[in-house]
Amino acid sequence: MKLQPLADRIIIQPLSAEEVTKGGIVLPDTAKEKPQEGKVVAAGKGKVLENGQVQALEVKVGDVVLYGKYSGTEIKDKDGSALLIIREEEVLAIVK
Repeated sequence: MKLQPLADRIIIQPLSAEEVTKGGIVLPDTAKEKPQEGKVVAAGKGKVLENGQVQALEVKVGDVVLYGKYSGTEIKDKDGSALLIIREEEVLAIVK
């Protein structure tokens, strides 16, 4: 399935949650927190302003970003992997 986000939306592939704590404790699936870091796999053209101009997005494909815990809409790819569609304004930071 090939997705092209519209306007200021981006598609993120969440990075996997930690399986083992720093102390060496293995976490079961039910105890893992929802990831808040992911890689941008697709981006829209940009936000359309009131005057009709398109403001380009600051994030680009390949960036690793941080986003809010309950941001966006989660979808499943045809191979079963989770993807997240969010607006650029929901991105908290780009990881450098």
